[in-house]
Amino acid sequence: MKRKNISRRKFIRQAGFSIMGASALLSPAGPLRAISSAALGLGNTGRGPYKAMVCLLLSGGNDSYNMLIPHGDSEYNEYAVTRSNLAIPQDQLIPINPLTPDGNDYGLHPGMPELATLFNDGKLSFISNVGTIIRPTTKEEILNGTADLPLGLFSHADQIQQWQTAYTHERSAIGWGGRIADVMHTVNANQNISMNISLSGSNIFENGEVITEFVIDRHGGSGIWGYGGGWAYDQIRTGAINAMLNNQYTDIYKQTYINTIKKSNDANLEFMEAIDSISEFDTQFSDNDLSQSFYMIAKSIAAKDILGFDRQIYFIDFSGWDHHDELLDNQAEMLPVVSKALEEFNAVMEELGMTDDVVTFTMSDFGRTLTSNGNGTDHAWGGNAIVMGGTVNGQEIFGSFPSLVLDNPLDIGDGILIPTTSTDEYMAEIAMWFGLDNENTSTIFPNLSNFYDINSGVPPIGFLNF
Repeated sequence: MKRKNISRRKFIRQAGFSIMGASALLSPAGPLRAISSAALGLGNTGRGPYKAMVCLLLSGGNDSYNMLIPHGDSEYNEYAVTRSNLAIPQDQLIPINPLTPDGNDYGLHPGMPELATLFNDGKLSFISNVGTIIRPTTKEEILNGTADLPLGLFSHADQIQQWQTAYTHERSAIGWGGRIADVMHTVNANQNISMNISLSGSNIFENGEVITEFVIDRHGGSGIWGYGGGWAYDQIRTGAINAMLNNQYTDIYKQTYINTIKKSNDANLEFMEAIDSISEFDTQFSDNDLSQSFYMIAKSIAAKDILGFDRQIYFIDFSGWDHHDELLDNQAEMLPVVSKALEEFNAVMEELGMTDDVVTFTMSDFGRTLTSNGNGTDHAWGGNAIVMGGTVNGQEIFGSFPSLVLDNPLDIGDGILIPTTSTDEYMAEIAMWFGLDNENTSTIFPNLSNFYDINSGVPPIGFLNF
């Protein structure tokens, strides 16, 4: 396997160190309660049903109403009038066939044939008009100034943060994936490598009070440049590094720094040894960063028993979706990459026999205006998300696909749509499938009770089967 080495300074800057502290599990929302292996039904040994969630962040704000599009004549005409020069021609749309009809026909962007096949085969669904929202909100409340709105609505910095933290009312550097890991990481036999693994460097989503992400890239672990290499200079470098790592320092700051570097280096070596032991897949992956990131996630999942993992959270940021200009050209280039990568990842999960154990889902800063700014679209609110996996109730459009007629009851101007499904419901359902108990779910998603009764006995939306 090809290894990508980086400098020690870059390694320190980028790597997320999995330091398992003994501090109390506290978050701004209140205390979290650790979950044992027995509570997850993993048995006395901790070995049992494996689960992984894979988060694909489309950062920048995907114009998802040019991804999932009305296809019937009447609804398409409304779409075409509203979207004007940004409308995809009706005869280019790829038809999809939801199992539960809502009276409308739908199609996908012409660059996503693989996604259409996954949908029609029951392996994938959409969550429609989902967004950051504190409580159910009406257009009238917004216009008269009485609505309780998310902090920094329409702001990239705030909205991309809120999707990752589930805190729509305040700014936080602690993510909901990190909070889940805080209470669940002890179910993994391996405490040297974080249960949260990032293919995109440090991120808010996987950052917890106790747990931070273990950073890898498309080539594997990001180790110290030249460490363990076969060249004579590499061997000299390795010896010098080992001397520094094994030295005892009287300065507490130096010793803490060295301990952190040593722990991270050891984790990287352990991870790469496990990854290198996995045979190549029959599934072929495209030669781009997104597909290769999914390939490395598949290698890590295949090595779960070697590494001692029962729960894992993965993160990929596929950025570049802030299409204020050249929307049609940019989406024609980027949406096919997403479609193909998801097809490849689903195929390799089927090859490994693990489709029921892995849920892949998308997030994005916000939807975009339905109206054109001339050659692109601007920041908006509600949009459409993708969920994929064997436990997904596939071939469905969950939530309520909105009218795309301008000035409809959800349109607060320029085709900015008020979400009808909250991010809390969307995220909480994934967390509950992952094994998070009701008490911690209510704490991690503090606005969930405004939309859902945690004691109802049914999932918040119903797109996952558990």
